[in-house]
Amino acid sequence: MFITEYFKTIFRSVKSLLTGMRLTGYYFTHPSKTLTQEYPDNRKELKLADRFRGEVVMPHTEANEHRCTGCQACELACPNGTIKIITKQEILPDGKKKKRLDTMIYNLSMCTFCNLCIVACPSDAITMSQDFEHSVLDRSKLRKILNKPDSKLMEGVE
Repeated sequence: MFITEYFKTIFRSVKSLLTGMRLTGYYFTHPSKTLTQEYPDNRKELKLADRFRGEVVMPHTEANEHRCTGCQACELACPNGTIKIITKQEILPDGKKKKRLDTMIYNLSMCTFCNLCIVACPSDAITMSQDFEHSVLDRSKLRKILNKPDSKLMEGVE
């Protein structure tokens, strides 16, 4: 009983090894079909998966409009305080006061790329980009302001 299990294990191991070696041999004899990407050399044609999580960005339209209402849902959803929303009171034409986004600060060095802020945003104001090259010598460069200067809330977003 013990001897048969021993030889079965050896047979399965050798079979698995040969299966892997067959695939390796195929790619060795067909170099045009390699799967490995030469990273620094192929930046222009590099295609990441659609669900890849890079840094958080706030898309703006051509008219410098964004979708952020300043509700702070993303700030509350972030598990480690990566996002800080600074709001201001804006007086509408009818005299009512409304809270609006003044500055959205994103600290990339603290981000765990968990995507919780994106899911929590009710107006789809922020997304994850495909950017993944974040190496800098100065840590202060990892603190980013996501809204552009003089940007305003897009019409119809509340």
